[in-house]
Amino acid sequence: MTMRWKALNHEWTFPRPALLMGIVNVTPDSFSDGGCFLSPADAIRHALTLEAEGAEIIDIGGESTRPGAAPVTEAEELRRVLPVIEGLAGRLKAAISIDTRKATVARAAVLAGASIVNDVGAASAGTDMLDLVATTGVGYVCMHMQGSPDTMQAAPRYRDVVAEVRAFLAERLRRLTAAGIRTDQVVVDPGIGFGKTLEHNLALLAALKMVGSSGRPLLLGASRKSFISNLLGVKPEDRLPGSLACAVWAVEQGVQILRIHDVAATHQAIRMHEAMSTKLKQALRQALELKQSEPGS
Repeated sequence: MTMRWKALNHEWTFPRPALLMGIVNVTPDSFSDGGCFLSPADAIRHALTLEAEGAEIIDIGGESTRPGAAPVTEAEELRRVLPVIEGLAGRLKAAISIDTRKATVARAAVLAGASIVNDVGAASAGTDMLDLVATTGVGYVCMHMQGSPDTMQAAPRYRDVVAEVRAFLAERLRRLTAAGIRTDQVVVDPGIGFGKTLEHNLALLAALKMVGSSGRPLLLGASRKSFISNLLGVKPEDRLPGSLACAVWAVEQGVQILRIHDVAATHQAIRMHEAMSTKLKQALRQALELKQSEPGS
């Protein structure tokens, strides 16, 4: 099935090799790299490095959405992200994405050079975000989250997490379309780690083909998340191997877009997987052709 994702002057057609979205957090409290790129100069250098390592999208966030994170004001979020976006606009071939739940921040970011809005709130704050996406034509990432970052890990519950996430994303797609947003602007994200226990996250990862059956490209953000430590008992700084396993598994299950911290390592892992998968398919096809050419077949 061919799908397109359009984000202003950027466009991707799937199937294709997995699209990598590199993360740049300009926050003091993000769970993985909080405080690492607080200065615009450091954040810009990091973004350019991620692009050189293989990222085709750079996702810039100025408000932590880690479990228990308190919200920041619009003014503070804008102070953090706008200098970075303005410094990258015109310097990147990669698309710039703004990771925000606030329509005001998203609008300012788009005016500064962003072409994608990564909205972990899925426009739950009102219609302003929908209006922005519809009128500008930016790409839009619609993610599932139970609760809000400050409360989402307080005993999340589901009858059937896979069915409920699928139903939520389907309902949101209908809402986006009704608001005048083109389907080809939208990708969906099951929201690994956002209002889910370890078992919920594993259930979603095991059912990615079902979750990704909405007719839109599927984005997965499992990189360095705490469920890896919860399962394996490793420190936060030792989550890369688990993150790579999730990335390779996701590609095997048909996920089109990976939101990641470690672009170089992930790029190597999934490209090796893709090369081996291609070789296996070729070998199976040749074996079938040989069998069909045998006398009496």
